[in-house]
Amino acid sequence: MWNLPNLLTLLRILLIPVFVAVFYLDTPWAAYAAAAVFGAAALTDWLDGYLARRWSQTSPLGAFLDPVADKLMVAVALVVAVQADPRVLMALPVMVIIGREIAVSAVREWMAEIGDRAAVAVSKLGKIKTTVQMISIAILILRESVFGPWLYDLGVVLLYVAAILTLWSMMLYLRAAWPSLSGTRQGE
Repeated sequence: MWNLPNLLTLLRILLIPVFVAVFYLDTPWAAYAAAAVFGAAALTDWLDGYLARRWSQTSPLGAFLDPVADKLMVAVALVVAVQADPRVLMALPVMVIIGREIAVSAVREWMAEIGDRAAVAVSKLGKIKTTVQMISIAILILRESVFGPWLYDLGVVLLYVAAILTLWSMMLYLRAAWPSLSGTRQGE
């Protein structure tokens, strides 16, 4: 149960309060350190899944904890990013991304409850969305970078790309789940 992939997932959860504490430090390097903590968490997201598959160490605990860890870290990072830049420009994609995560989690839970979880498995689009989302959040956490304001603007643009991909992937999940949700699946 406590194999390396699961420990990496647990580490990602434990990094959340570290990330928040570092983000709010009143030092010139706080943004860089917070981005590094977030980046480390994002890397563990990729690494734990890779190792679990490679070493055949998938487990029910890992299957449960991994999406929880991802959603917690992303939601917390998005909330602090909006708090640091409380414009509608930032709030809109954040609301879309967090709202989608809640909706898709509910769909997955419902599909698992009726024994059809495979119909809403993570897709390649979901992995692309997650990658764009993680890159955008890391850039936004940096706030004022030594590279100038264009990098932050790129982070905002990538956040909108992530929000669009988020909506697209949500539509694919809902379309896959619709026969079960609507009671029109063959044999019902």
